Amino acid sequence: MQDEKTINGNTGVSARAKRIPYGESNFEKIIRRGFYYVDKTRYIEEIEDANSFFFYIRPRRFGKSLTLSMLQHYYDINKADEFEELFGHLYIGQHPTPNHNRYLVLPINFACVDASRESMDSNVGGDILSFCRRYRSLLPPETYEMVKEQKTATNMLSYIYKVCSECDLRVYLFIDEYDHFTNEIISDPKGLDDYMGHTHGTGYLRKFYDAIKAGTSSSIERVFVTGVSPVTMDDLTSGFNIGTNYSLSPMFNALTGFTEEEVRDMLAYYSQHYKFNHSVDELIQIMKPWYDNYCFAKEEYGHTTMYNSNMVLYFVDNYIRCKGCVPEKMIEENIRIDYNKLRMLIRKDKEFSHDASIIQTIVTQGFITGMLKEGFPAERIGEDNNFLSLLFYFGMITNAGTYKGKQKFQIPNEAVREQIFTYLLDTYKENEVSFSMYKLSDLENDMAYEGAWRPYMQYIADCIYTFSSQRDKQKGESY
Repeated sequence: MQDEKTINGNTGVSARAKRIPYGESNFEKIIRRGFYYVDKTRYIEEIEDANSFFFYIRPRRFGKSLTLSMLQHYYDINKADEFEELFGHLYIGQHPTPNHNRYLVLPINFACVDASRESMDSNVGGDILSFCRRYRSLLPPETYEMVKEQKTATNMLSYIYKVCSECDLRVYLFIDEYDHFTNEIISDPKGLDDYMGHTHGTGYLRKFYDAIKAGTSSSIERVFVTGVSPVTMDDLTSGFNIGTNYSLSPMFNALTGFTEEEVRDMLAYYSQHYKFNHSVDELIQIMKPWYDNYCFAKEEYGHTTMYNSNMVLYFVDNYIRCKGCVPEKMIEENIRIDYNKLRMLIRKDKEFSHDASIIQTIVTQGFITGMLKEGFPAERIGEDNNFLSLLFYFGMITNAGTYKGKQKFQIPNEAVREQIFTYLLDTYKENEVSFSMYKLSDLENDMAYEGAWRPYMQYIADCIYTFSSQRDKQKGESY
């Protein structure tokens, strides 16, 4: 809901409801404009107690950018006069740490950075110049022009941290979507060679992280890095080997995303302001199979699972707009677009080989066992445990306990299951396998409503068998 409205709810009480922050990631905007905010500020104390160079991975649309924005406003020295207004009603406002509003905050977003040095210098360099403008009253007057003359993002960063050190200023560096460019670089046959050139030796990405590491010995006091995959950071390890990966830590399992308690509180709040045709328990029963069951720390399995926060907000927003009706589409289109972007990496699943495919095993067996890796180099994505780990970090599989002494993983929910089945069908289509869509539609309905998955899979298998008997020799073993 984009506008504040006064509406009679089930209780008949007229009240002004908080706006639903669907698609919003700017913390200040959410607080000032009266959006509903799930308070995650209690984790600030834990983050400060952790190592100073914090590395955190979560799937797309899981609340990472909003978390970064919240932290940036908390630590920004320019926001000191606004602390009570922004944080006074939240946990951390009532339990502030000594470091609030003590830093010059430098946010760098790689979301617009492609595979070229020019793109990095333009976009990251722009972030650094914005930093100079925001803190011009604290920096020497010539700083902006001097930084601009440095040309490359690496040189700009080096100049900034040296100036801040000379002025006895402390910098908190935030890097969002640090691995954005990785998918593009390694998506084509020549991509891996380009990727290796950028991240190894004297490559420009390696040099940039070398500059960050150098800055941590002077004015860069804390660093917070987020992304969706551990691939790039592993390749940059020798350039930035001071970071600690907290992605699998039970302490931060619920830092992003929503717990069921948080979802229930949200539903209970809006049920007092809008027409609800379902109880909170009934809505949880509807939402849980689609959006819940992510568990990022194996120690939390059986205790705390996480809902995809973006999908929860999508559901609540549409439920209210439909005046208490469950949305016809349980998955937003943006989620489909995100997964389509990941398909180029998923294709590396043994190039869709028949027996060794990890995705095929997950679909047919319902789970898979393996060893979760905290990081791995790009050229080794295809190895079983590395690829399994990639699926985990993308949110396509999650912790599911143990099986015969090994760590067990399964598809977390129906939203992800639909994406995986779509991937499988699209892969068949890419190989020109022909189906009767009428027949396939009937079998899909039987699978969806009666759980009859075997006839569906058998039909696809029969089509592939028929097609393969005609084309196998032409396609060769790789097909």
